[in-house]
Amino acid sequence: MTDNVASTGKGDAAHSQRQARAEIAIDWNAVKGPVKPVNGVGQPPMIGAMNSWPMLHFLKEAGIPFSRLHDVGGFLGGGLFVDIPNLFPDFDADETDPASYRFAYTDSLLSALAEQDVEPFFRLGVTIENWVRWGLPPVRAVPPPDFAKWARICEHVIRHYTEGWANGHRIKIRHWEIWNEPEYHSDPARNPMWGAPFEEYIRFYGIVAPYLKAKFPHIKIGGYGGCGYYAAVGSDRMAASNSSPLMKHYVECSHKFLATVRDNGWPLDFFSFHSYSEPDEAARQIRFADEHLNEYGFTADKCKRVFDEWLPHPSLEALGTALQAALVAAELIDLQNGPCDIACLYDARCGASGYSPLFNPLTEKPHKAYWAFMAFNELRKAGTAVSAAIANDEQGLRIAAACGNGRHAVMLVNPTSTPAPIANLSSACGSATIATGGADLPSAPSCRITDETRTWEEMPLPEVLPPHSILVMS
Repeated sequence: MTDNVASTGKGDAAHSQRQARAEIAIDWNAVKGPVKPVNGVGQPPMIGAMNSWPMLHFLKEAGIPFSRLHDVGGFLGGGLFVDIPNLFPDFDADETDPASYRFAYTDSLLSALAEQDVEPFFRLGVTIENWVRWGLPPVRAVPPPDFAKWARICEHVIRHYTEGWANGHRIKIRHWEIWNEPEYHSDPARNPMWGAPFEEYIRFYGIVAPYLKAKFPHIKIGGYGGCGYYAAVGSDRMAASNSSPLMKHYVECSHKFLATVRDNGWPLDFFSFHSYSEPDEAARQIRFADEHLNEYGFTADKCKRVFDEWLPHPSLEALGTALQAALVAAELIDLQNGPCDIACLYDARCGASGYSPLFNPLTEKPHKAYWAFMAFNELRKAGTAVSAAIANDEQGLRIAAACGNGRHAVMLVNPTSTPAPIANLSSACGSATIATGGADLPSAPSCRITDETRTWEEMPLPEVLPPHSILVMS
C-alpha cells in the first residue's frame, strides 16, 4: 500500500471515470451481532492537573470503552501510577496492611476515567524499560522475588479498586491482565519486560492466575500481552517473509504457554496479543490467533480474543496525517468484522511519540486519527452490526454498518492514495427498514468526512471517495 498523498486534480478525475464504480450493498435486516468494543485505547492522555485530568473528556466524546493501563507507570507517569511497584513500593512490607500501599495517584486516574465512562483494562505488572535493549540494567522489569506474595499484593489492589478495601473504590474493572510481553526477547539480558526465561513467566502465571481467580471468580483473568504472530501462517508453519529467530520465538512461546495452561487447567478468561502491522496483515494475524486458541481448546465461548496493542504505520512522520487516520479507521472495521472481542490502540497518550497517534502534544488537541474513533462510535451508538459489502472494489475499501437504538450508521474508508468512485451510496444507505426498530431510514443521512483537507466536516453524500478518507453517514 502506497503512502503517497495523491493529487486531486483533473488527472485523478479522469482516472476515476475510467475505474469501475464500487457498489455499496447494505442489508439492514441481516443482523451480524453487536458492534464490538474494539475501539479501546492504551494509556489515556494524562497531560494537565491531576485534580481535573482536562483531556479525558475526549475519550468519552469518542465513546471509547476501555483504557488499557500499561506503560502508565514510568516516564510521563513519573513512577507513580498503576504499576505494582508504584502501588506497593516496599516489597518487604506487609501486604495485608493498607499503610503499605500508595494508592492515591492511581485513585485519581481511575476515578477520572470512571467519571468519563471509560473502563480501565488493568495490567498487573510494570512499565517497559526500553533501555535494557541497549545494555543498561533493568530496574523493575524482572520477576518478583516471591510469586505468591505478588499475587496477594494484586489481590489487595483488586479489592481496593472493586470492593472498597483500604478506603477504596467500587469501580467497574472486569479485566485484569497478568504482565505484558514477557517474551519480548529470547535473551533475558535484553528483555525490557521480563528479565528471565519465558518458562519462568509460565510458572509465574501458574501461581498468580489460579490464586486471583479463586479469590475473584467473577472477574476476567488473562494475559500475557504477547508480542505477536508476525511469523505465523498456520499452527505448524512459519511465514518465510517474517521468520527471523525472534519472530519465531514469539510463536513458540505462545505454543508453550497455551499448552501448559490447558494441561494444568489454569484460568485463561482472555488471551491478549499485539501487532503493529498494516491492517491487512494484522487481520491475518488475528485470524491465526483465533485458530491457534481453538487448537488448544480455548474456544471463543471460553476465552476472549483481546488485541490490546495495535497501530498501523507507527512513526513520527505519520502523526496527524490523513493516511494514518484512514489506516486506523480501516483496521477498526477489520477488527469489528474479524474474530476479535476487545481491542486497544497503542495508545492515547498526548506525547511526542510515533506510537501516540490521537493527540498533538503541542496543541493538546486531537490528531486526525482521533476522528476514526469518532466515526466508529457512530456504529457503536447504533449498536447492532448488519451486513455491508462492496462489489467491484479495486482498492481495498472498508465498510461497516449498524442500526438500532433509533439510529443507523455507515462507516466507509478509503485507505489508499487513489480516489474511489462509488455507486448507489445514497440508495444503499436509505432504501431499507431497520430490523431492530422498524423505522424508515432517512433519505438523506447526515454525512461527515475526514481526509487530507477536511476533519469531521459535513458534506453531501459523495460520488467519489477521496484518498485517505473516512466517511461516516448516520
